[in-house]
Amino acid sequence: MTPEQMRDASLLELFSLEAEAQTQVLNAGLLALERNPTQADQLEACMRAAHSLKGAARIVGVDAGVSVSHVMEDCLVSAQEGRLYLQPEHIDALLQGTDLLMRIATPGSANVGPADIDAYVGLMNRLLDGGDSHVSVAPPAFDVSQLLLPPEPAVPVVELALEADTAPEPGLRSRRRTDTGERVLRVTAERLNSLLDLSSKSLVETQRLKPYLVTLQRLKRMQNSGLKALDNLRDQLKVLDLSHEAQEALTDARRILAESQHLLSEQTAELDEFGWQAGQRAQSLYDTALACRMRPFADVLVGQERMVRDLGRALGKQIRLEIDGEKTQVDRDVLEKLEAPLIHLLRNAVDHGIETPEQRLLAGKPAEGLIRLRISHQAGLLALQLSDDGAGVDLERLRQTIVERQLSTASTVAQLSEEELLAFLFLPGFSLRDTVTEVSGRGVGLDAVQHMVRLLRGAIVLEQTSGQGSRFSLEVPLTLSVVRSLVVEVADEAYAFPLAHIERMRDLMPDEIVQLEGRQHFWHEGQHVGLVAASQLLQRPPSQSEDETLKVVVIRERDVVYGVAVERFIGERTLVVLPLDPRLGKVQDISAGALLDDGSAVLIVDVEDMLRSVDKLLNTGRLERIDRRNRHAAQLTRKRILVVDDSLTVRELQRKLLINRGYEVAVAVDGMDGWNALRAEHFDLLITDIDMPRMDGIELVTLLRRDNRLQSMPVMVVSYKDREEDRRRGLDAGADYYLAKASFHDDALLDAVVELIGGAQP
Repeated sequence: MTPEQMRDASLLELFSLEAEAQTQVLNAGLLALERNPTQADQLEACMRAAHSLKGAARIVGVDAGVSVSHVMEDCLVSAQEGRLYLQPEHIDALLQGTDLLMRIATPGSANVGPADIDAYVGLMNRLLDGGDSHVSVAPPAFDVSQLLLPPEPAVPVVELALEADTAPEPGLRSRRRTDTGERVLRVTAERLNSLLDLSSKSLVETQRLKPYLVTLQRLKRMQNSGLKALDNLRDQLKVLDLSHEAQEALTDARRILAESQHLLSEQTAELDEFGWQAGQRAQSLYDTALACRMRPFADVLVGQERMVRDLGRALGKQIRLEIDGEKTQVDRDVLEKLEAPLIHLLRNAVDHGIETPEQRLLAGKPAEGLIRLRISHQAGLLALQLSDDGAGVDLERLRQTIVERQLSTASTVAQLSEEELLAFLFLPGFSLRDTVTEVSGRGVGLDAVQHMVRLLRGAIVLEQTSGQGSRFSLEVPLTLSVVRSLVVEVADEAYAFPLAHIERMRDLMPDEIVQLEGRQHFWHEGQHVGLVAASQLLQRPPSQSEDETLKVVVIRERDVVYGVAVERFIGERTLVVLPLDPRLGKVQDISAGALLDDGSAVLIVDVEDMLRSVDKLLNTGRLERIDRRNRHAAQLTRKRILVVDDSLTVRELQRKLLINRGYEVAVAVDGMDGWNALRAEHFDLLITDIDMPRMDGIELVTLLRRDNRLQSMPVMVVSYKDREEDRRRGLDAGADYYLAKASFHDDALLDAVVELIGGAQP
């Protein structure tokens, strides 16, 4: 390529950047002028944008761009001077010209031939002719492909805002600028991720200076003590007649020690200052690198207002999109993943929500429909609310569709609440439309939105008021690269729970734990919440803490709530997410890793996966009970006995007998409940019935004898069955003593217990 060709290619690239920026100005301004054609500021902005594009196209030799922008400029100047009042057909034509300019300036786009340019210039000239002001102009062609997420480039590119130059650049702008005048450069996503990773590691490395500083300060104190000890020794030796050489040696030793202490003090102070400055710079570097990933939400809104307008026009509707909070900062990865769900929801509001002008006027509404999009930060999350003032959801039509598709019976559907009915709209392939169009009726919509939102670890809720409109509320993390978390300790290892899934933290006393259907619960905000041990879920050894108080993290995923017992709360941290090695595959209950301030690793919990693990343990009956009593103290004071019987009367009788004799007693309602208790707590003796639901006594004893930890525990069977074959069956299973309920009396039971484990005191 010759230098001239290289220069031409560079100028064309700059023209493309110029066109991209100016067409955004034109789109926004023309949509505003459609609502109020006399806005002087918008007319001025659009005229200047067209004028700038005309000059840029002339510089690079793009004659087609000069012709199109020239007639657009003439139209806007006429409107400024009051010679022309902009009608909808003028706005349509100007928007067509905007699209045409973008096609001309975009390399590799569909070719624009001379015939296309001549046709557009002729159209604009006819519209500018005062005697032919009623020329019919088709609205800009609406491309349904705009509703789909565009394919990602092979190498993702991120735009970074830098400080603006003090002097303006002549001619074409060689770099794009933000609204605040900052220059914009392009950096690959991989380099930005690498920068953030290096900055986080740099921040961690600066923390490693602290232990060295602490050691030096300790050494300084030790030297000070040594100096004092040397002075004391010198004072004690004064009574002795030391030689001159010995006195000089003692003085030299003290001088050397004093000098070394002074040098150590200076170096400690310098290291302290260096560590503080290094930490500040590393934190600043990390914050800056993190900020580079954050982009205003407006980046994903480019063209959305125009899309809503064009789609509405194609459907014969008048619709305006109102946006609040477009400058809200969000991680670029989240923005990319939100683009497709947002387009789906906007399309849903235009097609399903907003009525035609005639229907709206009959309902007492203005002819123009309104869609509101509000973006904000709430409790570390990105909150989006997309609402419309349309007709809402036809609940009767929804009920009929559910029954017609055989998703439920008519009697059941009639009893469903509004919230339960609206949940059907999120099912795959569900639609209220009977016909297929380019916009809707293909069964792709809200289910795709919900799937994408869940991939972001977020949630979506639909609310509606019949005749007044619908509202979608979305909550997703602000960033996928950084997560605010509660770091806890489980089996001497650190784990992080994302704050977005934490309902609250609390200390739980043993007497606050209740047994319901053989499972542990506690009372939380007016409901019983299931209690599980993090050590069992994460397959770690159970806690051996002597502290009776349980540290509980209450986690929530939509309507599912559980309390997860941990050993210790370390504190809240902002963690840089480090993906796990792909070779590991999906690690159960874990989503990623991170580094703490001291450089130690922490695993980030996948809360949704953890809740699935809890359900699996419940369904298989393997959920272990949490014992938070002081085991060591209990063993030194009283022996513990577990009584397993499905009869409340028998359980209470045996419990009272044993408690009165000084034993500590726990009870279980059946074999499964008893097996869970045996695995979770320490007991010195098991007393069990034979016939019980879920798991009988023979199965319980058989399981116990197969367990390496429990197989040596003494077992007593107390049963109504007193036949010899029943007795033999119990003893063969592994019982040490068999007592018939029909014949035993208080002393017989207590004597058997003493025979097996001795008295209540060890």
